[in-house]
Amino acid sequence: MKIVIATHNKGKLREIEEILAGHEILSADEAGFTEEVEETGTTFSENARLKAEAVCHATGLPALADDSGLCVEALGGAPGVYSARYSGGGSAENRKKLLKSLHGVQNRRAYFACAVCLMFPDGRVLTAEGRTFGVITEEERGTGGFGYDSLFLSDDLGVTFAEAGEEAKNAVSHRGRALRALAERLP
Repeated sequence: MKIVIATHNKGKLREIEEILAGHEILSADEAGFTEEVEETGTTFSENARLKAEAVCHATGLPALADDSGLCVEALGGAPGVYSARYSGGGSAENRKKLLKSLHGVQNRRAYFACAVCLMFPDGRVLTAEGRTFGVITEEERGTGGFGYDSLFLSDDLGVTFAEAGEEAKNAVSHRGRALRALAERLP
């Protein structure tokens, strides 16, 4: 099946391509969709659906979107749906703000959450969610990954996502879990 991935994030695209390797994957750019869909939803699921719907309608092809983020217990679930724009800057600024917000905080428990939505041109919709748990480190560790990966010490792996290889990370990541759950239901 040909699926357009509703993202311009190269890190996300690479993860999705690996997990859905049996399908023909097109980036939004390759499908001619260059717009940014405004994430006005209040949940990961709502934002994933908004993006999938926009790309599906624009391209006439099945479109897969995800929305994901980091939820920190001590911050009441923040940054949550605002993870990508937590600081108003880029990834480095987001990590810096998170470390500052948690300075001196004992409870550093957190989880990554991901909601995926696959919308078909005929109106059918498939959704799935995934989570992975860990703690926020006190300093960045590792050089791989993207986003908050260098601060997220995975319960499953015992290292940060930035220290883990892509295959190990994908095996336990929130996005990997959501995509595998979705893939089981693909026609």
